[in-house]
Amino acid sequence: MSSSPPPAILLVDGYNIIGAWSCLQKTCKRDGLEAARDELIESITSYSAFVGYETHIVFDAHYQNTCSHRQVITELVSVYYTDFGQTADTYIEKVCASMRTQLANSLVSRVIVATSDRAQQLVVQGYGAEWMSAQQLCFDVQATVCHRRKTYRPRKQSQGRFLANSIDAKARQKLSELRMSL
Repeated sequence: MSSSPPPAILLVDGYNIIGAWSCLQKTCKRDGLEAARDELIESITSYSAFVGYETHIVFDAHYQNTCSHRQVITELVSVYYTDFGQTADTYIEKVCASMRTQLANSLVSRVIVATSDRAQQLVVQGYGAEWMSAQQLCFDVQATVCHRRKTYRPRKQSQGRFLANSIDAKARQKLSELRMSL
């Protein structure tokens, strides 16, 4: 059974999003940059699972003399840390350029770049990718969370005032059999 391509590939400019979302700015000021990164990754992981996007969150090396590396979070979400001196923008541009032929051949349905960087927006659109602002991504993530809460909220049933009403029918039957055997 061949798996179909994801409905979209979402490329997230991590530090740009952290700088644009007020909740992540607060986390960064209060608990540090690593905590803000973790919060962003957690939010995007839930969002991607809900919408089914293959998601790449990209962070600059950010003043660290380290080699690039990839961290797999889930089947749909990966985090990329660029090489020292490479920006998230250049990494995202290279991915969009490489996806251009896949978009043209319908191997990938959509490539979406989430950033509020205007120059980045124009470049990725030149490669055929779509652009989503940081605020639009924030709105979509929050709307997804609200939808999930409404959809998956457990339904409360009237329990009545007896303990027997709060257990399932199979357990109730076994208790009745025990009572009859005494």
